[in-house]
Amino acid sequence: MNNVEPIPHDTAGDSECDHVLKHLYEYLDSEMTPEDEQRMRAHVAHCSPCLSELSVEDLVKQLVRRSCTERAPETLRVRIHQQLTVMSVVR
Repeated sequence: MNNVEPIPHDTAGDSECDHVLKHLYEYLDSEMTPEDEQRMRAHVAHCSPCLSELSVEDLVKQLVRRSCTERAPETLRVRIHQQLTVMSVVR
């Protein structure tokens, strides 16, 4: 994290924190470039409010992931597959 430039302010005048908060899910979902990820890490390393928000959102994401582990009944899966097949044939 040496010599990392801060995340640039956009033309709307967002602060660095606003930018970080707006892109939290991109960071959590690993949808950023390595450079942008590094900038996010550098910012949250020095900004406890942003780190706190990142931690909360990460926890929520983990809880949702754990609570959605139940497999759909086979009959539902078959019906969905049939409908998707019909939709793709019709198009």
